[in-house]
Amino acid sequence: MTNEHLKELLESIYRSGQEHDSQDGNHGTRMLNITPDTGKFLAILVQSCGARDILEIGTSNGYSTLWLADGASRTGGRVRTVEVSESKYRIAAENFRRSGIGDSIELILEDIRSYITKVEDGSIDFLFLDSERPQYMDFWEELDRVLKKDCLMVVDNALSPKPEELNDFIAAIENSKRYSTQIIDIGKGELLALKLR
Repeated sequence: MTNEHLKELLESIYRSGQEHDSQDGNHGTRMLNITPDTGKFLAILVQSCGARDILEIGTSNGYSTLWLADGASRTGGRVRTVEVSESKYRIAAENFRRSGIGDSIELILEDIRSYITKVEDGSIDFLFLDSERPQYMDFWEELDRVLKKDCLMVVDNALSPKPEELNDFIAAIENSKRYSTQIIDIGKGELLALKLR
């Protein structure tokens, strides 16, 4: 990352998220950010894929979104990010405003289960899931529908905590025979699922 302003902002957002979560025992209001190494990994993946139409599920305070948008700034891409919590939506909106790259981000306040039904078939070339894992099965078929062939779905928290919450979702992906999958031991574990031709 060469943008020093964005680098400093990301460090600040991550620190404040960690401090907030250390004092907040409520899972629903915690920021639950990805790790910095995961952020760098996502930015590299976006660039290496040449991704232009990126969809993130679970914005929180916008930390991961900004990493995705940093990668997209080198591909001419845009990030759509969907958050259901109004308080987190407001925090993310302010962070995007301060980032200098907010023009490449579309922030949506809506339940993903309703939003994703409006997304066009095969219109997404990079999907990042970082939300409530037990709900992924509720919209697995929609995720599969909107992701282009030869493109990636990345799922956070594949190794911790409670990785068993992804068991049914991973089984659905693998049983479809349309994906090649691998779990990468970085951060809290990243499931990579490449949609085959």
